[in-house]
Amino acid sequence: MLELAGIIILGILAQWVAWKLKIPAILPLILIGLFVGPVAAEFLSEDGTKWIEPIWNGKKGLFPGESLYYFVSLAISIILFEGGLTLKRSEIKNVGPVITKLITLGSAVTFFGAGIVAHFIFNLNWDLSFLFSGLIIVTGPTVITPILRNIPLKKDVSTVLKWEGILIDPIGALVAVLVFEFISVEGDSGFTKTVLLEFGKIILFGTTFGFTFAHALAFAINKKLIPHYLLNVVSLSAVLLVFVESEIFAHESGLLAVVVMGMVLGNGKLENLKELLYFKESLSVLLISILFILLAANINIEDLMLLYTWKTAALFAVVVFIIRPLAVFLSTSGSKLKLNEKLFVSWVGPRGIVAAGIASLFGSKLLKQGVEGAEYITPLVFMIVLGTVLLNATTARLFAKIVGVFLTQSNGILIVGASKVSRLLGHYLESNGRHVVLIDSNQSNIDKAKELGLEAINTNIYSETLTDNIELNDVGYLMAMTGNSDINKYAINKFSKQFGENGSFRLVSPVEMNSPENNPKEGLFSHTDDYNRLTEVTRKFPSIQEIDLESMSHYGSLIDITNNDKDIIPLFIKDNKGELHIISSYNMDVDVTGENLKLVYLGKPFDVEEVEKD
Repeated sequence: MLELAGIIILGILAQWVAWKLKIPAILPLILIGLFVGPVAAEFLSEDGTKWIEPIWNGKKGLFPGESLYYFVSLAISIILFEGGLTLKRSEIKNVGPVITKLITLGSAVTFFGAGIVAHFIFNLNWDLSFLFSGLIIVTGPTVITPILRNIPLKKDVSTVLKWEGILIDPIGALVAVLVFEFISVEGDSGFTKTVLLEFGKIILFGTTFGFTFAHALAFAINKKLIPHYLLNVVSLSAVLLVFVESEIFAHESGLLAVVVMGMVLGNGKLENLKELLYFKESLSVLLISILFILLAANINIEDLMLLYTWKTAALFAVVVFIIRPLAVFLSTSGSKLKLNEKLFVSWVGPRGIVAAGIASLFGSKLLKQGVEGAEYITPLVFMIVLGTVLLNATTARLFAKIVGVFLTQSNGILIVGASKVSRLLGHYLESNGRHVVLIDSNQSNIDKAKELGLEAINTNIYSETLTDNIELNDVGYLMAMTGNSDINKYAINKFSKQFGENGSFRLVSPVEMNSPENNPKEGLFSHTDDYNRLTEVTRKFPSIQEIDLESMSHYGSLIDITNNDKDIIPLFIKDNKGELHIISSYNMDVDVTGENLKLVYLGKPFDVEEVEKD
């Protein structure tokens, strides 16, 4: 009881430490596992036992027999299902061919390159060498996301790394499963009909069970056949059922089945998808915390001593500094990514829970089968996992600055609210080279924004999901433009530090509009124009105009006209470099001393004669 409680407590403590230090949680989790496991047994325990013993050894331990590996398998199935839920076809299409090449050509380069290197450096047979290389194909969003979250990068770079991590997990898992099945079915590695049959069964039953059960669960949820309070636990039960049933029909097909199930549900019209995703995310955090401590603690000091050789450093160096860059540069050949961006993508490739979990599972099974050299699989993969996480967590920010992909100025704009006004402004800003993201809880508004080619996120302003979105790393301006003044004020208070470092603005409220003396410093555009006024002008004149500015007095005369004409609202100052500067409700506090400046405004065109007269 003490050991089980200790794992959960230490796991959550490690997650908190990782959040506080802004590092991937995998790092403190593995270190804790090694400390309470092999380190404690060798140096701290009087009787030579581990403080946490994952497998029952006759005196103590949490899991008898193969129960630990059953738990590992079920836990990984839930984690992979949660990863599958996050895969959206629309987002994958927008990423471009670079991602496709990274998860295909890049995976092939890693698979064959690392396999050949492992064979010649550690003298492993070809089967085990390629099992090792298959396991380290994966990177994983659980380790990449915490690293990227704290580095302001160009959107293309962060998106490539994020989606590579999400998509490559199931691919790496499938490759490892197929290689393991190849070893298990045919000991002499002969490529026989039996091996081909097993491969076919894995793919057939994995995809069939995943696809079928996903539609069945979606039907039950949408038809309200499951009460709301049982929704999450029924979904969890369905995932475990799919995994187990698929395993019964085709050994090692369960992982593929749950990934397919997650992908189908994530891309279907499923009600309560967000609630289901939040539950699975929380469960994944708990399972990852438990798994890493258990798997690290299960390693013996003898396994670690296998790595105490120059060969380990040589293998790590080749994998990280030769094979990864080779895979990235081949995959990004002909793309729009610049050399410095390719270098950064090459540098960031940490491995995660799938690699560690499946390595521990397969390594132990092969040891029991008496496969020569199988004792190297688990420690070698853990070495790659721990080494890459430690390297990337400590150097990614510095390396980003060295190669020049670190954004010194965040010019992206986050618009809270995706109404017609926000969509019009967002489209104009995008066409002028600004990265714009709209957020709204109204799915209809989000869909209309996406139809215009805008990046839009369906989320609640009160949720915490925005703070974890690495694709908002280049956002430095915040514009709260909803019809609810309380929400606008809340958005400014909550997100101004993270997303509004260069400026946080909100629409004035009706009360403030009628009381110029209460004009807020963060007021947006004009103290005489609130959401209703903007909406009305957009309905009558749905276009954004530009007019040349000649001087400060000319600007002042134009502002006077906008104050008297309800159908014209000033928005931005456009400088001679094409940069847009937001006009606050203190609209006379602007710099118009440069040349070739323009006033950008919403509404009907200015009356030229009136302007000249003024």
